[in-house]
Amino acid sequence: MVRTNFSGREIASVLIDHGFVRTGRVGSHLKLRYESPDTDEVRIVTVPMRSADDIPTGTLQSIAEQCGANDFPAWCRWVNENL
Repeated sequence: MVRTNFSGREIASVLIDHGFVRTGRVGSHLKLRYESPDTDEVRIVTVPMRSADDIPTGTLQSIAEQCGANDFPAWCRWVNENL
């Protein structure tokens, strides 16, 4: 079974390690930006950073979509492998 419970800190850490850049913070949410070097596509991802709490599954699915993922379980596997 695929792990689908991650904290905001875990998600942010993996995304930053893979080219996302911090662009700001709105309350307890971190905003990250990614520019594809190949297509000039820009993605903005918002990650809730409440302490060490796990992100609800629906919110996690939204973050995966913001990242451009088409397959949520595969994206969760990728996050888990890169922690």
